[in-house]
Amino acid sequence: MKKITVLIGTLLGTLLGASFAHAATLSVSDCWIRSMPSNLPSSGYFVVANNGNAPAKLVGAETPAFGMAMLHKSENNGSTATMSHVESADVPAHGTLRFAPKGYHLMLEDASKPLKVGSTIPLSLTFADHSKVSTTCTVKPASALGN
Repeated sequence: MKKITVLIGTLLGTLLGASFAHAATLSVSDCWIRSMPSNLPSSGYFVVANNGNAPAKLVGAETPAFGMAMLHKSENNGSTATMSHVESADVPAHGTLRFAPKGYHLMLEDASKPLKVGSTIPLSLTFADHSKVSTTCTVKPASALGN
C-alpha cells in the first residue's frame, strides 16, 4: 500500500509540476479589448510569449466581464473575408502568438455591463496542459486598431 501511495504522489507531483513549469514559460502582454455597446460582441487582442523549449497550445479564455469568450480567426481569401471559431492556437517554442485585428482574436459576447474606455478587465488564458496565465486588458475605443 505504501508503494502505491508513493507512486500516486510521484505521478501527481510530476503532472502538476509539468503544468506549472509550462505556465512559468508563458507570458501575456499588450492585452486590449474593444469597447462596444453591451448588446454587441466585442473582441480581444494580446500577445502570448513562450520562452520554453516546447510549443504550447492555447485552448480557451475567460473573463468575468463577458459571459462567453471564444478563440476566433479572421482570414482574407481574395475579395472575401471570413471569421471562424478555432479550437486552439499554437504558441511555438521560443516564439510568440499574436492576437491582432484581421487575424486571431477573442470573440467576446454577453457583456456583464458596458465597458468604459480606459478601464481594465481581467483575462485568464487556458492551455492544453491545463495551465493558466492571467493578465489585465485595457478597454479601448471601438475604432482602435492596435496597441
